[in-house]
Amino acid sequence: MSATKPSGRPPAEPGRPPSEEEARAPGPRGSTSILQSFNYAFEGITWVLRTQRNMRIHFGIATLVLVVAFAYDVTRIELIVLLLAIAFVLIAEMINTALEAATDVATTSFDPLAKLAKDIAAGAVLIASVTALVIAYLVLADRLGQPTDRLLTQIRDRPLHLTLIALVVVILLVIALKALTRRGRPLSGGLPSGHAALAFAGWAAIAFLTEGFRHRVLVSTVAFVLALLVAQTRVESGIHSTLEVAIGAVLGAGVTLALFQAFG
Repeated sequence: MSATKPSGRPPAEPGRPPSEEEARAPGPRGSTSILQSFNYAFEGITWVLRTQRNMRIHFGIATLVLVVAFAYDVTRIELIVLLLAIAFVLIAEMINTALEAATDVATTSFDPLAKLAKDIAAGAVLIASVTALVIAYLVLADRLGQPTDRLLTQIRDRPLHLTLIALVVVILLVIALKALTRRGRPLSGGLPSGHAALAFAGWAAIAFLTEGFRHRVLVSTVAFVLALLVAQTRVESGIHSTLEVAIGAVLGAGVTLALFQAFG
């Protein structure tokens, strides 16, 4: 008989589902599913967001910049540049946090080289942040100085941009709420249901985008039914409770409806 290779995860009692600590413990790389890999990645994001003040500040600023970018009618190229700058800052902050954690594990006492590594990583975050700030200024400075009525007159010409901004804002809010409530996992359970939030955000966007369309009622009804089916599957599969799905649906539809009502 060949010996069983230890998995690295603490054994769970028979008949008992694994705890969160047991589920998160590292196991054989080959046994990790794609869904688990995404869960681990999102858990890293939520952990940084929950524990690092600077990351929460970056998330808040990123959300604000995206809303302002849509409101002042940025071009597609400008939107791409802003998204790359935002991603650059968030990635730099996460690498900085990971490096600090690895350095703390590797050193048990003060080490000048460990301090130097942390200082260099912090400097990288500073460079990324300053670069993103300059980019945001170059893209938005002229628009922010224009009269606010330009927003109300031209916002209707960019409904697809508004939909994109609404979906991004919903995703950021879902991640933030999961980090704050510490319930479930990023792609499995937790408050609120991200699937329900995105599904009902899509329904709300379709309801507004089809205004004036001959079959608007039919299209929006089909979209609403599909959103309900998404919510139902999350409850029936036991991933979310009815309350978590309902909160996700209200969040997704509410944010999207508010943006379209204000700017659409």
